[in-house]
Amino acid sequence: MINIYEAIDANKRKSVIIVIAFILFVTIATYVFAQAFGAYSGYGPGGLGYVGVAFIISGLMSIGSYYFSDKIVLAISNAKPADRKKDFLFYTVVENLSIASGLPKPRAYIIDDTAPNAFATGRDPDHAVICATRGLLDKLNRSELEGVIAHELSHIKHYDIRLAGIVTVLVGLIALLGDWFLRVSWMGKRGSNRKGSQLDAIFLILGLLFAIMAPIIAKLIQLAISRRREFMADAGAINLTRQPQGLISALKKISKDSEPLEVANKATAHFYIVNPFKNKTRGAVGRFSGLFNTHPPVTERINVLNKML
Repeated sequence: MINIYEAIDANKRKSVIIVIAFILFVTIATYVFAQAFGAYSGYGPGGLGYVGVAFIISGLMSIGSYYFSDKIVLAISNAKPADRKKDFLFYTVVENLSIASGLPKPRAYIIDDTAPNAFATGRDPDHAVICATRGLLDKLNRSELEGVIAHELSHIKHYDIRLAGIVTVLVGLIALLGDWFLRVSWMGKRGSNRKGSQLDAIFLILGLLFAIMAPIIAKLIQLAISRRREFMADAGAINLTRQPQGLISALKKISKDSEPLEVANKATAHFYIVNPFKNKTRGAVGRFSGLFNTHPPVTERINVLNKML
């Protein structure tokens, strides 16, 4: 049997390790790109200008999405505010679990879609939103619904959306630098302010390698962080409800439902408690594509939760 508190602490430690590794990787990649840009322009410090511009662009885009993500996602999903009388069960579950968790009550929204799913968004607990589909509310009983809402409240409590925003800035930084360096390389025109050297040649080669591989590696690490936070939110849900079976049953129902969520897209898929596209790829192809999933396999999540019974 897994202790809930030990599971939460273990997931926190693993998340911290992955984040630290990611920051180190971004630091190394940024240094290589700065040196490679400098070697190409013929002026060493000049490469830092590209880094600064990339960081500013990536940061501005992420800040905008950070402050307006809830409005953007709700608009894309065509979500509407929940009505206390019409959606009494959903409304009161959110209300009661918020009180139990010590969090401000998030705004409750509903997507008029029969595919069962749910997500949380918002930059902090004071600006949080929990959204559920009509299918989720129709197909889950109260214990199952409590498990799902507790999972989303755990994301809010641990500032997972804020962490995702920071990671997005770093991934965007690497992607922009890689793209710019490839474009500069294809132009084939180097600066002449300094003589070439073996070190310059090494950084140019490393720059090309990082331009190709770094954005992919950065994305994989980002997804690894996302999957780890899903495990942590599952454990946090059990810590709040004390009923692992409710979340286990909910995950089974949601994952077994074959209907894809029509309003979901690649930009919003990572918000949901279960992959809304319902891809069932198996075998070697499935394992490879799993590297690019924002969520760990539902079977793996259920196995971990079963050990908490």
